[in-house]
Amino acid sequence: MFSGGGDAKILAVVLMALVLLIVILASYLAPAAAPALAALNAGMGLKPAAIWGFGLTVGLFVLFALVAGDGLLGEIQFMLGSFFAFFLILTLLIAWVF
Repeated sequence: MFSGGGDAKILAVVLMALVLLIVILASYLAPAAAPALAALNAGMGLKPAAIWGFGLTVGLFVLFALVAGDGLLGEIQFMLGSFFAFFLILTLLIAWVF
């Protein structure tokens, strides 16, 4: 690929120019990125996530019960077990994402 020392020198100069360009862009964009990085530090704890998770789970299962129609009475034991699984998963996912 490289036939002599001249090609290696050109490659070294191009790579150094690329690194310099990246450093200049990073220093230019760093002040603009600081507020976004500060906003990422604050998150939602488990208590607010549990409230949101409970509300979402109740809403989903009311929707499931309305859509189930005649099968609601025969499937209540599965819905109760699934309610706690949904509540746990949604709470943890909300706390993790937000």
